[in-house]
This record gives sequence, C-alpha cells and structure tokens, in this order.
Amino acid sequence: MSYREKLRAFPDGAQEVLYEGKRWLMRKETHLDGRLIKLYAEELGGNDFVSLNYYETASAPLLKPCEMPAEKVIAFIERATLP
Repeated sequence: MSYREKLRAFPDGAQEVLYEGKRWLMRKETHLDGRLIKLYAEELGGNDFVSLNYYETASAPLLKPCEMPAEKVIAFIERATLP
C-alpha cells in the first residue's frame, strides 16, 4: 500500500496510533471531497511531531510537509498503525 493510499485509509478525527514503538495522537481532516487532507500527529510523552497537507490535483498528487522533510512524513504514514 502506498503512503497515499494509507493516508486516505486513516479515519478522520483524532486517534491514538503506534509509531516506532511509541504512542502518538494523530488528527486527520479531509476536505474538498477528498482533494485536501490535513494531518497532525504528536508523540505522547515526547516532543516529536509530524504535520502535513496533501493535495489531489488534476496533474499530480502534492505532499506538503510543514517544516520537515518529506521522508519523515512518508515514513510516519507508512509505519504508523492503529492499535
């Protein structure tokens, strides 16, 4: 499953996820009939976070991480699991 498919598959709202053996609180919002996804996650008991906007455009999907490398965001999406 690609990171785009997994991102779409996460339910909207807030939920706890596991990532690298740690608990995170993740919030996902889907807007514009699925063409915009906003995701913010923070490590519970730590100070790490992940933040992104994802756009489905006519030409190509566009991932816009917020002040972090795209690799960090993609790794989180690919490896985060719902407990």
